[in-house]
Amino acid sequence: MKPHLLKINLNSEHSFNVRHDKVPHFYNKWHYHPEVELVYIIKGSGQQFIGDNIHVFKPGDMLLIGANLPHLWRSDEKFLKKKSGIEVEAIVIHFKPDCFGKNFFQLPENKLLAKLLNRAQQAIRIKRQTQQAVAVLMEELLHAANTERIILLLRILRLIAESKQVKPVCTKDLLIHYKPEETERINDIYQYILNNYSKNISLNEIARIAYLSPHSFCRYFKSRTNKTFSRFLIEVRIGKACKMLAETSKSISDICYECGFQNFTNFNRHFKNIVKNTPRAHRKYYHEIKKTLIE
Repeated sequence: MKPHLLKINLNSEHSFNVRHDKVPHFYNKWHYHPEVELVYIIKGSGQQFIGDNIHVFKPGDMLLIGANLPHLWRSDEKFLKKKSGIEVEAIVIHFKPDCFGKNFFQLPENKLLAKLLNRAQQAIRIKRQTQQAVAVLMEELLHAANTERIILLLRILRLIAESKQVKPVCTKDLLIHYKPEETERINDIYQYILNNYSKNISLNEIARIAYLSPHSFCRYFKSRTNKTFSRFLIEVRIGKACKMLAETSKSISDICYECGFQNFTNFNRHFKNIVKNTPRAHRKYYHEIKKTLIE
């Protein structure tokens, strides 16, 4: 698929960009850029799409996304409402792999960092103590100047490169074929699914959105996303269900139907297959975490 090429504005006095975003919602178009991205979510929640991965994002999440790896952040509906009065918040770093010189990361001393940038092509989720330590350095970087900016960025990358508290996000060696004319088509498909996941979306219906026959759409979607349409839709629905189980007191059966499943048995089966847990156990786990935090 051809995501939207997003141009990152760079101050002429800086070799890389760091910013503190406080906005109504995150950028929600399927896009990519030549810069590596490190993002730390402070406020906000929703679903993220990175390569062929779908995941629920929440405050505290931190990800390193490789250069030209397509991604999309879909904030929850409460953030998308006009004049909602609430904001999402994140610290974001963008840097090109050659920002310190064409061969900088190829120096013998930087082998570990070069491997990290290569691993970032799958995207990397950063967790626990490493996430906390990197968050502190990102805060410092917001206010740093001159050489201190470079030192802090390298310290951040070294921390991530040396950590065992990281996890790959996407399929290894994911290959996505780009065609300029597909930008709006894939965005239309994604946005339609995200706006209508709770309904029964037929193959004919989604194929019309893409201006393709049902058969052609199936081949198109699988070749561009590494998933069948039905699998993609199920993962979106399960992601929504996970969030509702953790954040609401609605019954599991109500959540099942609100997320677009027509059969409770299928809901349980797909949930366990994707989350590796039952809906009831998932809810209990998050309620225990909340209880611990309150105490």
